Amino acid sequence: MKHTTRWLAALAVVPFALAVAGCTAPNSNVETSKTTSADDKITIALVTHGSAGDAFWDVVKSGAEQAGKDLGVTITYQSDGDPVKQSQLIDAAIATKPDGLIVSMANPAGVKGAVENAVAAGIPVITINSGLEESKAFGAETHIGQSELIAGERSGEQLAKAGVSNVICVIHEAGNAGLEDRCAGAKSTLGGTVSNVQVDISNLADAQNTIKSKLLADPSIDGILTLNSGVAVAASQAMTEANSTVKLATFDVSADVTKLIQDGKILFAVDQQPYSQGYLPVVLLTLQKRNGDVVGGGQPVYSGPGFVTKDNAAEVEKFARNGTR
Repeated sequence: MKHTTRWLAALAVVPFALAVAGCTAPNSNVETSKTTSADDKITIALVTHGSAGDAFWDVVKSGAEQAGKDLGVTITYQSDGDPVKQSQLIDAAIATKPDGLIVSMANPAGVKGAVENAVAAGIPVITINSGLEESKAFGAETHIGQSELIAGERSGEQLAKAGVSNVICVIHEAGNAGLEDRCAGAKSTLGGTVSNVQVDISNLADAQNTIKSKLLADPSIDGILTLNSGVAVAASQAMTEANSTVKLATFDVSADVTKLIQDGKILFAVDQQPYSQGYLPVVLLTLQKRNGDVVGGGQPVYSGPGFVTKDNAAEVEKFARNGTR
């Protein structure tokens, strides 16, 4: 695993050095980054479970599109949070006969058939972000992301060190197994109480009100763990409205989150580096098409977890403002 990660890091140096700061754009049903120049035309399809308004997936898409520009590859992007609709998008992508397919699997069972259809059609598949445990069994060549359970465990340890013992863990996508793993991991290492709270990423105002109500109803809550940068900002605002001094931590990074960390309003953010999750699979699938390289050896390539704290938040903020973290 260490050798694979080092090799990928070295491979990514040149493309990342060439990358310009990309602007993020809202998710749409289909968006395409066209080739710059290439004798052998390559098309790679990216189909995620990203919901409209979720800035995390803007960063993933930005990474994939930048890799496409750097390598002269066409990237198509589609997304839907409903596993049935995501499966339909995967099947539609298969019908176009792309040279590679990149898929996130928030609900692995829900997209299993579609992913296996791609493999059966001879299309190389790399999974990203969610579905690490099922990736190999479904026929994917490798997975790029983090172990959500391990990331949750590390978060629970950090919260325990901060003296937190009663946490609400805010899940923003119903049925997302990876998010549930994060909360379960935190619960296993906190040494206290972790209660899951469901909100909707598409309605952050309502999420803020839900968190505020929880804080007002239960003064014993002394910690909040959010699993998305936008929800983290909503939680911080809920704390202000509830006049609460609970400790807040989150998964995922944004310019707003890094600023809140520097201001002492968020303890830390778990960074799984979504730009890498978009960029690296394009590099790997392009190498496979052009040079016959198959990377991963059936094992995952970890893009996280890393931790953003007061010590490094200012440095990470520069990249977050560029839309690459």
